[in-house]
Amino acid sequence: MTTVGGSEELQSDQHVDLMLNMGPQHPSTHGVFRMLLRVDGEVVLDAEPHIGYLHRGSEKLSEGEQYNQVITLFDRLDYISNFNNEWVYCRAVERLMGLEIPERAEYIRVILGELNRIASHLLFLGTFGLDAGAMTPVMFSFRGRERIQALFEAVSGARMMHNYFHIGGLKEDVPDNFPQLMTKLLSEIWVDVEECDKLLSFNEVFVARTKGVGAIDLETAIDYGWTGPCLRACGLEYDVRRAEPYSLYDRFDFDVPVGKDGDCWDRYFVRVLEMYQSLVIIEQALKDMPPGPVMALGRRLIRPPKGDVYVRAENPRGEIGVYLVSDGTDKPYRVKVRPPSFCSLSALRHLVKGAYIADAVVILGSLDIVLGEVDR
Repeated sequence: MTTVGGSEELQSDQHVDLMLNMGPQHPSTHGVFRMLLRVDGEVVLDAEPHIGYLHRGSEKLSEGEQYNQVITLFDRLDYISNFNNEWVYCRAVERLMGLEIPERAEYIRVILGELNRIASHLLFLGTFGLDAGAMTPVMFSFRGRERIQALFEAVSGARMMHNYFHIGGLKEDVPDNFPQLMTKLLSEIWVDVEECDKLLSFNEVFVARTKGVGAIDLETAIDYGWTGPCLRACGLEYDVRRAEPYSLYDRFDFDVPVGKDGDCWDRYFVRVLEMYQSLVIIEQALKDMPPGPVMALGRRLIRPPKGDVYVRAENPRGEIGVYLVSDGTDKPYRVKVRPPSFCSLSALRHLVKGAYIADAVVILGSLDIVLGEVDR
């Protein structure tokens, strides 16, 4: 120790660890989430994630609702992926009941589910750009997302929280001018996605901020339960739409984009490529969509037979699973959700150790979490 003017100063070879709260007020910590970081200067020595207090007991609330009423709770789990979440729950009840869904309803579900994937990835692209310090991309990505949200409103009557997928099909058919709306929308979205891609993906500063940052190997990612774009960024071509095809996905020709290094840039770019593939699927579905009914059931109380079922699907953040137990009444005995965001978040501590504080923000953003699904 040395003394200067009566005060003690640490010698240059000594370090002081500092505990730093990042969030929930930090603009890049996504909702109520916060990280308790232990830092040495700008380097993160350790991190303790806290998922906050968003918990609203959605799974427990499901036990007190009739089967059709539960759909609104799934809308609010991942509020950026409403249609995909409604879809997987409806499929669980339909499998338990042995219901065959009208073909037209299946085509509409695929189209809206893939549009929802694009809207979610556009939101990710814009906000991830902000996390990395890029201001302009969010303007471009929100423009495209708003076009999709306008179509969702025309179809379901709501921009979010649609309650449009019902057990047995859909609440109602799409508007008469749906093909015209979709044709116009697709031509615009292709341009929007391409512009966002050109603006950000290979930007020199963005690549420097994301390439080689937050890398994880495939074996470790699997150990943490990663799925979706985060896992595919590590090089594994695993997509529920291919691994266990549901609905009509076995009829469509599409690729499953994968990365190589499992870093922040790969997790970003896999999502960009997925938007192009979703557009390819939508175009095929629109071309083949038949006329006919969109609901297999009339207006009656839903009482699945006693039993249990587990159904999984590929939502924008990865594999979402629903475990459903029926006791033969009009309300589920138990509903349990397997959330992809929670599993992705489990590896955060591993990813940010040894990174800079600024990189911790980018690493968190690359996981694309939604807290409503993390803390159900």
